[in-house]
Amino acid sequence: MGRIRVGISGWSYPHWRGDFYPTGLRQRDELAYAGERFGTIEVNGSFYSLQRPSSYATWRAAVPDDVPLAVKGGRFVTHLKKLRDVETPLANFFASGVLALGEQLGPVLWQLPETLAFDRDRMATFFDLLPRSHRDVAALAARHDDKLADDRALITTDLDRPVQHVLEFRHRSFCEQDALDLLREHDVGCVVADTAGRWPQAEAVTSDVVYVRLHGDRELYRSGYTPSALDRWAEKCRAWAAAGDVYVYFDNDGEGHAPRDALALQTRLER
Repeated sequence: MGRIRVGISGWSYPHWRGDFYPTGLRQRDELAYAGERFGTIEVNGSFYSLQRPSSYATWRAAVPDDVPLAVKGGRFVTHLKKLRDVETPLANFFASGVLALGEQLGPVLWQLPETLAFDRDRMATFFDLLPRSHRDVAALAARHDDKLADDRALITTDLDRPVQHVLEFRHRSFCEQDALDLLREHDVGCVVADTAGRWPQAEAVTSDVVYVRLHGDRELYRSGYTPSALDRWAEKCRAWAAAGDVYVYFDNDGEGHAPRDALALQTRLER
């Protein structure tokens, strides 16, 4: 049986202050507060811009040693380049500090835009570029260009641990068997995304990691999960754990539901 970890997607939300975060808690202490309460945290600032090694190191130090930090891949790769000609952008992304997470590096999430349909050749080429170990990350990171200054790059590691990748798609063509088979061939996890029906939800297990993102089941990013809905997700998670490790992230942060729902699901899974 794999391990089930539950957490939140991001942690720096002003409207959580005085609600999930106690009044008076310093902003720089919010990640530590969340890390003490959840089994994992998803870093999503990395999607919007290249971060710094010092930031990744700070995040790692803020959470307990047994709390992995998943990292969301950069939108420059997925949304602007749409996965074409991305070897250098990937090198820049991985050189920006991902290795500073060390043994606490969780799965790397690649989220595709809803306009990007499945193309076998494009996806296979992209999957072949993905580093599969910390040493592979370092080798790829060393090929970064001058968009990332040397003093902002981290390209060395003493670890040789595996690196897992997962794909969150938003075009229905990825639900076809050919697409799912390609994910299996490349050992890339299929993200189970609950999006209030806006985008397709595939529950295929395509690697030894099952990655779940709960964006809201009735209203995207805003609605909370009812007790019965959380019961159903707990049952699903227990079943998926037979195939490998399960990571669940709540992204319904609009009304502050994410941390409360994450705690409620975590409690169910601990029974």
